[in-house]
Amino acid sequence: MTELLIGLVITIAVGYYIVKGYKAAGVLLVAGILLLILAGFLGHTVLPKGITSTGNLLTDSLEYVKYMLQYRNGGLGLQIMLLCGFATYMTHIGANNVVVKQFSKPLSFIKSPYVLLVAAYIVACLMSLAVSSATGLGVLLMATLFPMMTAMGISRPAAAAVCASPAAIILSPTSGDVIVAAEKSGLPLHVFAVETVLPVSICAIIVMSVAAFFWNKYLDKKNNTPMEKLDISEIEVKAPAYYAILPFLPIVGVFLFNGETIPGLTLDIYTIVVLSIVIGAVVDFLTSRFNGKETLENLEACYAGMGDAFKGVVMLLVAAGVFAQGLMSIGAIDNLLALADKAGAGGVALMLLLTALTVAAAIATGSGNAPFYAFVELAPQLAVKLGLSPAFLIIPMLQASNLGRTISPVSGVIVATSGMAQISPFEVVKRTVVPVLCGLVTVIIGTMILVPMYA
Repeated sequence: MTELLIGLVITIAVGYYIVKGYKAAGVLLVAGILLLILAGFLGHTVLPKGITSTGNLLTDSLEYVKYMLQYRNGGLGLQIMLLCGFATYMTHIGANNVVVKQFSKPLSFIKSPYVLLVAAYIVACLMSLAVSSATGLGVLLMATLFPMMTAMGISRPAAAAVCASPAAIILSPTSGDVIVAAEKSGLPLHVFAVETVLPVSICAIIVMSVAAFFWNKYLDKKNNTPMEKLDISEIEVKAPAYYAILPFLPIVGVFLFNGETIPGLTLDIYTIVVLSIVIGAVVDFLTSRFNGKETLENLEACYAGMGDAFKGVVMLLVAAGVFAQGLMSIGAIDNLLALADKAGAGGVALMLLLTALTVAAAIATGSGNAPFYAFVELAPQLAVKLGLSPAFLIIPMLQASNLGRTISPVSGVIVATSGMAQISPFEVVKRTVVPVLCGLVTVIIGTMILVPMYA
């Protein structure tokens, strides 16, 4: 329990200093390195499997920082930088203004920005079927839907929360955690994912949409949050109307090429964004009547946006990753598992306990997958002891891990969306917490109604 107490104290300290205005990246990095060093002193393994130890626990903590820099820059970090660069480029050449102008006309009859917010949230949830990564989807939505939402009068925190939330509830029947959950539940994938999880997910999304409507409206009024709705007549548009399609090229590309829509041709999100930038540059070149110098100068905005993304977003993700590894290395997650194993509770009480522990671990680590993969191993064993159906325990845990990540100020999706929106991660979490709690209650009730408790 000592390790759990240390993790809790340091996590509270991290929240305190970030709220006090300290730079989040620095606070998380210092806390993560401290946790890794303490883990080494307590006899725990500092580095995860696959990373060779330096032979010293102090330098092992720095070795993990190096690993995270390499991992984030080559993977998710590159995706974020590309999408931020693309978004900056679209703004620079005037494509985003064209989108706002074009979409403002048919949507002008909707007077409430909160109705638009709900519509945007549902569209974002459908996008999660195509993009499995929560952070990747959040960044994609920030680069495409966020400018349009804020221009339509949705406040920046509310718009960022919409971009951060769609992966909170699982819709895709083929995501990795759903496949693992189905296996541990002992059910065929189609029965588990489509007949059991999907109805619960749809109900949760509906409830979260309603909660988001009222909660964001309440917070905007309470905090007198600036609404940035633009007067259509005041929007300066220099680019031609066909530029309106350019900001949505990554979304179109995801549906066309990130799968088997076109047989024999599959592109990942990185290549899709690069292709989108190239198409944008070609269109800009043709529109400027083959003015190559101007086209290349416009592309400089893309490179500048990528650099800003590294400074403002990627380094936050690196720091958050180090902090999460510190919590796991020191044994905080193992202690939570031990608590669940010792609980001599009935079926409903055990389900609630496992769900609560999963949410707590997801909030603390900022990861949805790590707590779920750790806890799901325990669920079948506990179910057998009490004669329960494993699915009754696993389904709420599956959804709780993703919901918990959405209210974690150190999760990748919250860090990325808040960084791109240039607001505090806590401001985004404040917007997501009530809809997430409503979604969690819906998941628990839905499980109790639709899933048999006993095997």
